[in-house]
Amino acid sequence: MKKTGLLASMLAALAISAAPAAQSQELYWATSGYFGPFNIQGLIPTYPKAKDITIPVSMWILKHPKGIVVFDTGNNAAISDGADNCKKYWAAGSCDFLKPSQKRSDVIDQQLAKLGIKVDDVKVVVSSHSHLDHSGNIALFPKAVHVYQKKELYQGYWPEKFQGRAANGTFVLNDLVAARDYDFYELDGDYDLFGDGKVKIISTPGHTIGHQSMKVTLGSGQVIIMSQDAVWMQENLDGYAAGLNFSIQAYTNSLEKLKRMRDLEGAKLLMAHDKNQFDSQGGNKWQK
Repeated sequence: MKKTGLLASMLAALAISAAPAAQSQELYWATSGYFGPFNIQGLIPTYPKAKDITIPVSMWILKHPKGIVVFDTGNNAAISDGADNCKKYWAAGSCDFLKPSQKRSDVIDQQLAKLGIKVDDVKVVVSSHSHLDHSGNIALFPKAVHVYQKKELYQGYWPEKFQGRAANGTFVLNDLVAARDYDFYELDGDYDLFGDGKVKIISTPGHTIGHQSMKVTLGSGQVIIMSQDAVWMQENLDGYAAGLNFSIQAYTNSLEKLKRMRDLEGAKLLMAHDKNQFDSQGGNKWQK
């Protein structure tokens, strides 16, 4: 009897010690189709020579012990499967320039399904900002808590005039209106999402007035910074400033902030729209 009790205690202790590893954080890097090919100078006017690029539209799925988190929801499902569908929902100019090649299977709900995750299982949706390729499918998540910088919601409903105030312009009003009565958690600055230091929302204004990035510490200890549009691609890190900024000064400050975090913390900085990085550093794969 004593041996049986001792064995049971040992097995229980082993199960407890193994539990954290079983719940280690994992991060999946997906793309809501691709944009392009188009001239890079359409996005980065400072780039010195014309060249055609094709870019991913990054979305992230995080498994955390306290729940599933989605970071950005990509292009609205309505633009899937061709230019004709795109122009029924987006401005024709956006479709003609960006040339989206999104299939319905690329949309965030289908990306989740591929991983065995239901839409209603998602606890939190964090949106980096309210542009058409980052907040496009928030309406697919009626049961989630939606996390934005408070000022970014104002930005989405009433953009600066230079970014266009057409209802289906760079900010597609229907993306937001469709989720208007959902549960929004409106932030003012950085935030520790689950209070354990493992998932931190980082305020990175510049591209838009309330842009935010995310820093995650995986189960392996690897720190991942998802810049989203605070850093589009390698050319921005090389010193060529992105276009379409609310504030070039704030953009520059946020870029420097992320680079410092990368270097001081030994973090991996993953960018929203860099195809070379997506292909070589874990796109369509789990980061562990």
